[in-house]
Amino acid sequence: MEGGCTCRQVRYRLIGTPLIVHACHCHWCQRETGTAHALNALYEADRVVHTAGEPEIVATPSASGKGQNIARCPACRVAVWSNYPQAGPAVRFVRVGTLDDPDRCPPDIHIFTSSKQQWVTLPPGAKAVPEFYDLDVVWSAESLERRRVLRAKAPKAEVRLGTFLLRALAGLKPAGRPRSPLPMRCGIHSVGW
Repeated sequence: MEGGCTCRQVRYRLIGTPLIVHACHCHWCQRETGTAHALNALYEADRVVHTAGEPEIVATPSASGKGQNIARCPACRVAVWSNYPQAGPAVRFVRVGTLDDPDRCPPDIHIFTSSKQQWVTLPPGAKAVPEFYDLDVVWSAESLERRRVLRAKAPKAEVRLGTFLLRALAGLKPAGRPRSPLPMRCGIHSVGW
């Protein structure tokens, strides 16, 4: 699959299938996208190949207080992907709407539906959760294996999903880490990878 920005200055090719595709309905994603939800396909960074131009990396705030890096076209300013500190530079949250054929990446799961707009109706049978989910239950065996490989390559500081995620989702203070003054609305953006 290929994609890019509106003016075509920044172009990319995706290798293989995404780890997962999230439709995130948290209020933070609604604000950042200016619409009802964000639609992101998660890919390992080495599976997102630049074929034209280089995006400008713009540091922006996030619900966790740790920010995110948004890759934008320097000309038309369209966001093509983000990196969140919890997953680090190893995982790109590719904006599905920037794909040449976005119909090829429907959401695998709708997350944070407890804060979705009331007028949004999910399709019958759509996988949806009120907040976040257990990756071991939702992700495919192939995606879990790819995640295992990523984690084996990553520095220990970037490997935080297990206990940290479970503690954060339970509302417990993660050991050794300050609690953000911002509400933890969007799990994938606000808790560890």
